[in-house]
Amino acid sequence: MSFVEIRKVKHRKELQQFVQFYYDLYRGCEQAVPYLFFDEMSTLSADKNPSFECCEAEYFTAWRDGRMVGRVAAIINHRANERWQLKQVRFGWFDFIDDLEVSRALLQTVEQWGRERGMTEMAGPLGFIDTDREGMLVDGFDELSTMYVNYNYPYYPRHIEQLGGFKKDNDYMEYLVTVPEVVPDKFAKVAEMIRKRYGLRVHKFTRHELVSEGYGRQVFELVNATYKDLYGYSHLSKRQIDKLVNDYIKIADLNLITAIMDGDRMVGFGITFPSFSRALQKTHDGRLFPLGWWQLLRILKWHKTDVVDLLLIGVLPEYRSKGANALIFDDLIRQFQRYGFRYAEAMPQMERNEAVRSQWQYLESRQHRRHRCYRKMIE
Repeated sequence: MSFVEIRKVKHRKELQQFVQFYYDLYRGCEQAVPYLFFDEMSTLSADKNPSFECCEAEYFTAWRDGRMVGRVAAIINHRANERWQLKQVRFGWFDFIDDLEVSRALLQTVEQWGRERGMTEMAGPLGFIDTDREGMLVDGFDELSTMYVNYNYPYYPRHIEQLGGFKKDNDYMEYLVTVPEVVPDKFAKVAEMIRKRYGLRVHKFTRHELVSEGYGRQVFELVNATYKDLYGYSHLSKRQIDKLVNDYIKIADLNLITAIMDGDRMVGFGITFPSFSRALQKTHDGRLFPLGWWQLLRILKWHKTDVVDLLLIGVLPEYRSKGANALIFDDLIRQFQRYGFRYAEAMPQMERNEAVRSQWQYLESRQHRRHRCYRKMIE
């Protein structure tokens, strides 16, 4: 068997090859969803991704007999390491053919890169920050994926287990929820009660409020407050928040964003988008041209899908016991019914976060995917 050569990505053309590898590896896979090519390039480019204010990264490709056979990103998030008192190098964008020598060479490269920078452990798959895709798919390979999570072939976790030294660090669970024809009493009655008892109310933002008056930034400041103690969370800076507002809030259907207000104070939110999964599968390798833009526009403007993605839901700790979540679901379910969505994809939730996962018991749902982050000590 020929030697596996590892090359460091040095130029834009090589970065394009790095990104392209995923599309080539998963072409024809019915469950995989192509990510937007320009979005991948932007995320991985230091001059476009504000996460590089707290991160450093290198990208590596694996080659055999003149053919690319794998890729991986090595990332150090210094802000997260300081917050969690770690010396951790992350691996992400980890894809490879079914060849143990290839996956071993890639991860050994990340390990060595981290060791040279004083890191004592490696973990992944992880991105720069928590809004990047996290975890390796370990269950649900026959389920359609989404643009917000990693999809990988079943041999990926087998490689991790065979390589040795890696242990489960965190699991994320995902649910497919059936949109009910009638809002469940659990949500409707609690929502009405807390309106009267606590004076909380649902607010639907205008684009001007979100973009010009700063409420879009407040949403992600609330993310910082509500997600700060979750696994590996990295506090979002002003520049990172501005990019998220620009990438998501500016194009969102505002009927699918719900805010919970206590007077003039935002205390909770729900951000949802119609699913782009099937539309992205109709693009050419995640490109907008020549006709990819039309597939996405049909979803964004006319909601030509029966699935909605629950991207982010957050409630300040002191308002969770007051039932603010019920107000969010009471409003969003009514919006989903109006648009004709039949199913909702509940994005990854930590396995040990039972309070969040327990809310699906009031709806018809099934846990259909599981992603895992692994950790290994660096000797």
